[in-house]
Amino acid sequence: MSLIPFTRWPDAFAERYRQAGYWLGKPLSHMLAVQAETQPEAIAVVCGERELSYAELDALSTNLAQRLANHGLGQGDRALVQLGNQAELYIVFFALLKAGIAPVNALFSHSRLELRAYAEQIRPRLLIASRLHPLFQNDDLFLAELQQLAGIDTALLHADGLAQRGLAAWLQPVAAGCDFAPTPADEVAFFQLSGGSTGTPKLIPRTHDDYYYSVRRSVELCGFDRDTRYLCALPAAHNFPLSSPGALGVFVAGGRVVLAADPGPASCFALIAAQQVNVAALVPPALSLWLQAAPGHEAELASLRLLQVGGARLPEAQARRIPVVLGCRLQQVFGMAEGLVNYTRLDDDDEHVYLTQGRPMSPDDEVKVVDRDGRPVAPGQVGALLTRGPYTIRGYFQSPEHNAQAFDAEGFYRSGDLVQLRADGYLVVVGRIKDQINRGGEKIAAEEVENLLMAHPAVTHAALVSMPDPGMGEKSCAFIVSRDPTLKAVALRKYLRGLGLADYKLPDRIEQVAALPMTAVGKVDKTRLRRRLAEQLTVTE
Repeated sequence: MSLIPFTRWPDAFAERYRQAGYWLGKPLSHMLAVQAETQPEAIAVVCGERELSYAELDALSTNLAQRLANHGLGQGDRALVQLGNQAELYIVFFALLKAGIAPVNALFSHSRLELRAYAEQIRPRLLIASRLHPLFQNDDLFLAELQQLAGIDTALLHADGLAQRGLAAWLQPVAAGCDFAPTPADEVAFFQLSGGSTGTPKLIPRTHDDYYYSVRRSVELCGFDRDTRYLCALPAAHNFPLSSPGALGVFVAGGRVVLAADPGPASCFALIAAQQVNVAALVPPALSLWLQAAPGHEAELASLRLLQVGGARLPEAQARRIPVVLGCRLQQVFGMAEGLVNYTRLDDDDEHVYLTQGRPMSPDDEVKVVDRDGRPVAPGQVGALLTRGPYTIRGYFQSPEHNAQAFDAEGFYRSGDLVQLRADGYLVVVGRIKDQINRGGEKIAAEEVENLLMAHPAVTHAALVSMPDPGMGEKSCAFIVSRDPTLKAVALRKYLRGLGLADYKLPDRIEQVAALPMTAVGKVDKTRLRRRLAEQLTVTE
């Protein structure tokens, strides 16, 4: 019986993965223990003016784990965490792993709706958040709302002046206490967030075994070592900057993570120079800003050797500019929080680096590309991507109805991506089946926004579709049918923000129409809406 229920890999697959050496039977906190023992004084994290050594990161996380255990929290409990790009995110993450508490790490951009949804699903006993976030900044109304909703009995707030619940106080050494231990390696270590297309956010249970393998294999392919200086400028809780190889890969390799508040050139270029950063990870919209700002800053970027780009499809023209403008090598990354990660290899030729999104990283990654009837397509033909493997989940957390759609009878995960699988095993991403908008790497579920729009008393129908954008890749346009012809876009955005919707999910454009076009089976015809939008944009250009 699992401490936290989740869909396990079938026994035959689990045994195969253990025999192959993918699953080591060790907790994720093992990576930190190795470095704290072998190079305790080496710097692990740079956060503003602060530097944390591996010994300090290990000690602070142990202090917190011990205090949580003394407070009655441990194996099988869950935590809701919302911290930004700060050293405390890693301290808390390792503390919870050590104590056997499974967290879901909400992004700092998430607001009321997302946090409520996560709390309802995992029923956390523990909340760790920040007074710097607007929801917790001025009063404790939302904190009380979460506590009542999910039964949270312990809340720790970063940057809180109240000692009894300030996170800083819980990081101090404790003289004695209860024993604590991580969950077994084949149990849930933490939850990742899905960027899926349904209105309710889905949670991804990741075990120590599968996630640790994903990180270790990424380190091998990306060449991380003790000399790696990794710039974490994307949201640190995101799967990409956390594990591909991300910060955890740096900790496995014994390198250094340099945290940036945001991926903008103004904050990143100086950090690269000051910390001699040699690896960075970006999504295409941030890359565009770097390419625009780089001329004249060659000296600041001189240490940069490798730039990873993922989160959204990278246009070939942008890809080819990276070595010329930024003076570094490009590595394309195409992955998903549910598992499968693809990389272009460091020794690939230009054709593969610029024109593909890489190939699966594990010898036991299984990939199928199929047509609408589930039949394999010929190499190079477009089809739907299905995958399974030693670090790809077999089911979302407590979501049987969705799992029936997302996984086939053989345990293959339907990613919702439309891809071409080349004869040499490399993937080219061409689109998505799922109804979601990829706004600069942030996935927006259309159904979620549509439901909130239709909650407005004047809105009778709504449909959210993507529209191309040179900076973000995609932005969103909401088509609405309203009882009030004078209803303004600014009023609707204010309404959605008042409901607690994150800013990046707010429609970038709102069009009021008399009626939404329908398909023959009575569904909103979003193809026609996208076509109409494309025609409008062409006229305005």
